[in-house]
Amino acid sequence: MQFKSTVSAILLALASMAASAQSFNLANYTVQNTFGLDLSVGGVSGLEGSAITYAQDRGTLFFVGDEGKGVIEITRTGSALGSMAFSGWGAKSTKDGNDAEGLAYLGGGVLAVAEERFQNIYRFSYAAGTSVDLGSAPYASVGATIGNVGIEGLSYDARNGNFVTAKQDNPATLSIFNSLSFSTVAAPDAVANVSFSGASSVFGLSQLSDVQTLSILGNNNLLVLSTGMGAADSRELIEITRDGAVVSRLDLTHIAPRNAIEGVTIDERGNIYLLAEQDQLGDAVAGSKSQLIVLTAPVPEPETYALLLAGLGLVGVVARRRKHAA
Repeated sequence: MQFKSTVSAILLALASMAASAQSFNLANYTVQNTFGLDLSVGGVSGLEGSAITYAQDRGTLFFVGDEGKGVIEITRTGSALGSMAFSGWGAKSTKDGNDAEGLAYLGGGVLAVAEERFQNIYRFSYAAGTSVDLGSAPYASVGATIGNVGIEGLSYDARNGNFVTAKQDNPATLSIFNSLSFSTVAAPDAVANVSFSGASSVFGLSQLSDVQTLSILGNNNLLVLSTGMGAADSRELIEITRDGAVVSRLDLTHIAPRNAIEGVTIDERGNIYLLAEQDQLGDAVAGSKSQLIVLTAPVPEPETYALLLAGLGLVGVVARRRKHAA
């Protein structure tokens, strides 16, 4: 009985330490680095960075600017690798073009980009140095055409095919779709399976800027970004469950305070990447660039792993002694 109690105590302690080492908490994150992104790559503007996504099978990042000129591939330290131009969207949603405000990597070189005002999500295959006419690409509609308060964020869960969208405001809405059907033929708007909405705020946020699933970490929760530039706007990153409960928060007030942070994504190491527009305040320095901001959390100390291994070894020793004594 004493042996069983000892083993149980050790296993409980080990389980507790392992859970602690693997837990995700935004409060543990700090800025590790900030990188200025190229003003233009292959003719595609890198200004007004508005959405970012991580491609695990490539180990790279993709981002778009909100003028909808194309997509740029970069390393995790912001170096440009290539670009693909958007030759058209079927129609313009603004006098200058289109609002590309959401981006998700679907795997195998396939991306999905969201147009804020049309509230359409277009799917295409990335090929550096070429162009794509999104007006001819398969798409899914998640809402009626609207003003500058539509889709601001898009994320994809590769485990189950879920799509998650973030609508900016009026009202701010987070929607989870079990799946989306993409077609070149117009179809009824997709209906969300789960939706959270608020007339003045949602999750305590005044508006939504982006969303990111944590599926790459084997975690069901979501990251939700809110970074307005107004005095009354919220400026933070939160973690929520898929039931809408807030479980951790990170204040972004002092991170790139002169820049609108528009996008968030995460890699398999747990590193968080924020995408910010260039400084657009009245006294901004000429040639200001969009920013890639890398956030990291402390990894468990080597002593933690040593303790885990030592505990497992102790269990084995005790078990062998019991066997010999019998």
